[in-house]
Amino acid sequence: MKIYTKNGDGGTTQLIGGTRVPKHHVRIEAYGTVDELNSHIGMLADLISDLKNEQDLLRIIQDKLFTLGSLLAADPEKSKMKLPTIKLNDVEILEKAIDAMDEQLPNMTHFILPGGNVAVSQAHIARCVCRRAERMITHLNEISPVEAIIIQYLNRLSDYLFTLGRLLSKHYNAEEIKWIPKMED
Repeated sequence: MKIYTKNGDGGTTQLIGGTRVPKHHVRIEAYGTVDELNSHIGMLADLISDLKNEQDLLRIIQDKLFTLGSLLAADPEKSKMKLPTIKLNDVEILEKAIDAMDEQLPNMTHFILPGGNVAVSQAHIARCVCRRAERMITHLNEISPVEAIIIQYLNRLSDYLFTLGRLLSKHYNAEEIKWIPKMED
């Protein structure tokens, strides 16, 4: 199988189901952003190889993001392809992980600036891309309905990535950089 087809040379791409849309279509932007998020999470997993449990969950999340991307890449009216799904249990796995990490962390007293350690920063980059994916998908949902569980999963994933960033700060003895607004005189 060749990697290139030349079918997209004119600025369109094909959804699962055969429909061709412009490469800038909101559906393409949505699943392209999910793909970008998946790459950032892969980088994060590579950076935390000393934390096997967290790394393993990140690999599971990558699988779920690939599923999510395939669901978004399918034309909801024409695709007949059987695709895997995102389930409530997938959201609950993230919630349980957030709760377990929260038990190990001090209470937050301020907003936190991203940084302090490369892995912490990467968790925050992934969180920001996750939020962008969520915005794109809610925009798509206004045009073409998207399963609510997809939006819920991304919303919880951004919370997970924020909490993971905090856990990584603790694990790597990196100071959480508190945001203290500078007030003008």
